[in-house]
Amino acid sequence: MHRLLALLFTASSLLAETPAALPLWPQGAPGSESRAKEPEATEGSNVTNVHNPSITPFLPAADKATGVAVVIAPGGGHSKLCLGHEGYALGQWMADHGIAAFVLKYRLAREKGSTYTIQEHAMADARRAIRTVRSRAAEWHLQPDRIGIMGFSAGGELAAFAAMQSDAGKADAADAIERASSRPDFQALIYPGTSDLFSVEKGMPPLFIACGYHDRPDISKGMASLYLKYKEAGVPAELHVYSNSGHGFGYREGTTSAAGAWPFRFREWLVDSKLLTEPK
Repeated sequence: MHRLLALLFTASSLLAETPAALPLWPQGAPGSESRAKEPEATEGSNVTNVHNPSITPFLPAADKATGVAVVIAPGGGHSKLCLGHEGYALGQWMADHGIAAFVLKYRLAREKGSTYTIQEHAMADARRAIRTVRSRAAEWHLQPDRIGIMGFSAGGELAAFAAMQSDAGKADAADAIERASSRPDFQALIYPGTSDLFSVEKGMPPLFIACGYHDRPDISKGMASLYLKYKEAGVPAELHVYSNSGHGFGYREGTTSAAGAWPFRFREWLVDSKLLTEPK
């Protein structure tokens, strides 16, 4: 009983402190217009029944802002979104450390009864999120060439696919958002699945990887192989394999493990990669 009350309190506190979500398509996402007003289902910090994809902005204070932004795609096996340790908690950490973060709620291709697919619907949401952030860069005081994507587990698949296939936008589009490029300027893959589907070409965005030694072989070994592919293609990449961690470590405030401190390594990588300059 005490555990249940603690979980409910944590979930309610998280929701109370979370900024308002911004729909990616005000009139409804393509293919989901008729379901745009259906309420999402929440259990603890997990969310399902997403039919109106959105981003939730976490913006740094003016004196901390670096102009760098990242779209965060939580995991959940494409059947739910783990918005706690792979979403809102990290979004706040990013904002506290000068990086604007936008937590993505995307449509779920493997939720029971879903008619969505990863490549058609979830990826449309991921690309639209990047376009949205870039199109509003001036409003949010961002550098339009410093906008990346980060994903966890299933969300890591979306981040990888976004880096693999993007476009410069449609210059003559009536929708101003669709005129913006969907190419991420950098990518961060945190224990992503389906690494056997990832391809690498010269000129792709630089890559940061974090995973656990005790994760599934397709992730722990797959990320090592992916790093070597990036090396072969001449695309800068950084790989962190945490020897005492498995899947799903995410970010939890107050953690003292090496894996739990990966956001600091990510920020250092941004600085070393000349993607982030400290505010004066």
